[in-house]
This record gives sequence, C-alpha cells and structure tokens, in this order.
Amino acid sequence: MGNSDEIQRTVARLHTTFRSGLTRPLRWRRAQLDAMERMLRDHGMRLAEAVRTDFGKPVTETMLMEIKLVLDEIRFVRPRLARWTARRPQPMPWLLWPARSWTVAEPKGVALVIAPWNYPVLLSLEPMVDAIAAGNCVCLKPSELSPATSRLLARLVPRYLDARAFAVVEGGAAETGALLEQPFDHIFYTGGGRVGRIVMEAAAKRLTPVTLELGGKSPVFVDGTANLDVAARRIAWGRFVNAGQTCVAPDYVLATPDIADDLARRIARAARFMFGDDAFAPQSSSYARIISDRHYDRLMALLPHPDVPSSAAHVVCGGFGDRAQRYIAPTVLTHVSADAPVMREEIFGPILPVLEIADAASAVAFINARPKPLACYVFSRRAATRRLFERETSSGALGFNLPLGHLLSSRLPFGGVGASGMGSYHGHAGFLEFSHVKAVTVKPAFPDTLSLVYPPYTARKRALISMLSR
Repeated sequence: MGNSDEIQRTVARLHTTFRSGLTRPLRWRRAQLDAMERMLRDHGMRLAEAVRTDFGKPVTETMLMEIKLVLDEIRFVRPRLARWTARRPQPMPWLLWPARSWTVAEPKGVALVIAPWNYPVLLSLEPMVDAIAAGNCVCLKPSELSPATSRLLARLVPRYLDARAFAVVEGGAAETGALLEQPFDHIFYTGGGRVGRIVMEAAAKRLTPVTLELGGKSPVFVDGTANLDVAARRIAWGRFVNAGQTCVAPDYVLATPDIADDLARRIARAARFMFGDDAFAPQSSSYARIISDRHYDRLMALLPHPDVPSSAAHVVCGGFGDRAQRYIAPTVLTHVSADAPVMREEIFGPILPVLEIADAASAVAFINARPKPLACYVFSRRAATRRLFERETSSGALGFNLPLGHLLSSRLPFGGVGASGMGSYHGHAGFLEFSHVKAVTVKPAFPDTLSLVYPPYTARKRALISMLSR
C-alpha cells in the first residue's frame, strides 16, 4: 500500500472503526494482545530471519532483544488493564461539598506508529502493545530500510489482529509524508532528530500530540573505584550489541586518567570474548551488519586514518571494515579529543571512543555542555559520585553499573528529554501515553453550603464597596 488515496481511505476506515466503539471493551483489547502473542510464537523465527536478511543481525540476538521484549510487554500489560482503566476517585475541595470526582483513562483514537530499522520488530510492535492496551486503532509504518521485516509484518498483522482496527502501510519517505498529512489522534515516532523535527512540524499543523523517541550521545563515566572487568564487559555488551545500532547504547566513555587506557584494553578483550573472534572478521555470523552503504560510509569516516597526525586517536581494537558486506569490526579508540569528528554526532555504530576526564565534577560539566542524552551511565562505587550524577545531570534515564537496563523493563518509563525526545512508553507509562486522562465531577442538584459562603453577585458587590470605603 503506497498510493496517497489508499492511505487516505485506510486512515478514514480506522477512524470509522474507532468511532464505532469496537476498540473500547477490555475483552477486545485482551483478545488483540493474545493474537499478537500467538503471532510472535508462531512466526518469531520467521521475523528473526527477516531481520537477519535485512542487516545480518544474529537470530538469537533478535529473539532475545526484540521478540522476547514484546512478549514481556504483553504479559506485563494484559493482567493490569482492568486496574489501569478503572475510575480513580479524587478528593474535592470542601467548598464544593457534597461533590465527588474521579479520573478515567480513555483512548485517544487512531495512532500512527512510525518505526525505525534498527530494532524493526521491537520498535514496531511494542508501541502497538501500549496503544492496544489503551484502546486505540493503530496505523503502523515500518521502516523501508528493513524491507524483509516490513513485508513480513505487513502480511502477519492483518492475519492475526483485527483488520478493522489495524493497518500496515509500507513505503519510504513519500508514504510517510502522505501519512503525516492525514488526521491522527497521536503520532509515535522512533528515529533520528532530523526526521523527528519533520514529524513534529507536521503534527503541529493539526495540534496532534506526539511521542518522539530520538537518541543522542549517551555518555558513560568510569572512575578508579569501579570494578573494571565488570564495567568493561557491560560497556562492551551495551555498545556492540546490534553492531552499536541502539539508541541507548553507550556512545562514548569518560574515564579518569588513572584507568582510561586499562579500561579501553579491557573493553576490547570483553568484546572479543562476548562476540567471539569471528566478530573481528567480515565473515562473522555472530555479529550484525550496518544497515546501509550510506551509514557504512558515514561511520568509516569517523575512524582515524593513517594520514592524520600522530596525535590523533589510537585504535585499541577494530578500526577496519568491509564495504561489500557492510561490516565494521568492534572498535575502541583512545586519546580522542573532545572536538574530534567522532564526538560531534551520535555514532550509532560499533565505535567507542574513550576520553580522559579529570574527575566526576568535570564529567558532569562535560555532559551538561552538550544536548541532553537519551541515557547516561555511571560506574563508580562512590555514593557521592552517584548522587552527583542523579542530581546534576538530565537524561532520559540514568544507569549505575548497568547500560541498557531500563530498556528491558516494562516497569520503567522509556523516553527522552530535550533533544533526545519527548514522552515515554513501556508498561503503565505507555498506556498513559496513548490515553487521555479525563476528569469527571458530579454534584447533587439541591441547595448546599456554596450559596451561603459565596452569596449572589449583588451581595458581593455591596460588601466590596463597603470594604473599600472604610
């Protein structure tokens, strides 16, 4: 489906379905979540193979980091729907007694979910789980950069979910632009800041609420009190899983001078241990590839080259690639300057620069001088250092001794702040993101104390004139 008229008819059909009330009953919502669970159980391996076709991600990695996380979200949300949708009584001011009030979460309507290519199953279906839980219709736009996954989702979603309430629109920039011209009640976009601005500009024309899950340069601070072996293993996993193409991956490391070089060597060893020796060879089957030639060329341009001055960054491991296979080896760099090309933009690939920083206070100042990241990670045994980062830095999430931890939990909101995004989802946060929380008040229709404490206008006017004339 790509024709603009078809897209318009599809969105109009979804609005008709929502107005019919089909999506509101909890029984229907649970049935759709059950259907999505069956879809993933029946075709999880096919979806993982499609992702591998798109950019070489190992099947086990997709099953662990995508399929399982969507199933976890379904299992977390489904038994809590009755509680989340129930009335929540609220107290009323005594002046309005006798009166009652409550809030109720109602679905927004028809939501557009624009998914990225880096986790094409997870970031397509997990927002859908939250939108279904809230009682919405959904139009899903998978990424054209992961075409095999997009095609399979376009076939499977109508087979398992209610086709009256859900649609998948495939295509590229033209189809995305046509969708953004349609009336939606919420737009959920995951991707880069450039397209995020386009999405927000289009949404502003209709005052449509948006969720923007963007990214940014997520920093890691490590000091001499940290367990360096543990820090190295966890940083290596967070950086190099999915070949570094993860929005909350550690983007660069700020390490105190006493440990910087040692930490970099340990990260290199951990990457080899974790992904195997063949991860450092183009024929590796245990390590994902770069999504496109354009991204490959962009990443290779960030690496130091032989013709640069001797003071340039030092390659601890990796530093090479194979364009034919869009392969870049896990790369760790040291002696990187703060104004190096690799520090000017989100890397979004398997390159990890390690910079020396004097202390925690200097690291906080370094981070705060740049746009707010999607995540910030700290490895330190000092409670004062952890409190400093919690109090003085702003990021979508903060992890102590654990990169990516919040990504894996349905109990924690996932979202950015400032340049890294707006809004959040996962679990209850996602349910609320796709809901409107409506206030309801009720008061008996008989005389009460309000008329005594708040007399008619003429009496108030006389009292005011009397007070002012004293």
